[in-house]
Amino acid sequence: MTVVVGVDGAGRSLAAILLAAREASYRGAPLIAVMTYSGERALGAPATRPVASLRTDDDDRTVAESLLRDAVHDALGAQADAVELRTVQGVAGRKLVETATQAGAELLVLASRGGVSMLPGTVGQYVLRRAPCPVLVVPEADGRQR
Repeated sequence: MTVVVGVDGAGRSLAAILLAAREASYRGAPLIAVMTYSGERALGAPATRPVASLRTDDDDRTVAESLLRDAVHDALGAQADAVELRTVQGVAGRKLVETATQAGAELLVLASRGGVSMLPGTVGQYVLRRAPCPVLVVPEADGRQR
């Protein structure tokens, strides 16, 4: 059994990573941090950017890997080395559910979309409806230590 945490590229995931690591420790379970990337390309190049400078799928994967590694390290410091990092190409909600299913997750942790509302965004709604395990939605940290 594992704990899976979804990590976004917007920096809202630190509290979720911390809580997921705590839950994994309580359960004696490994932690898998997942970040998705789209890999989608717009048709043609933007007017200000030549075709030769468009990013490739490999570029997107590399950026996602770096963002994921940095987010987990920022949240956990030296404990980040114990976390399995996965970057997956595809739709975030679908890939989080697939990862949780394949890993036999006993908990899937997500950051809330932020703002005043605690209602989950589209990714959270998809995961809540289809996850193979309990889902914990963590509010964005407000900077205060608890």
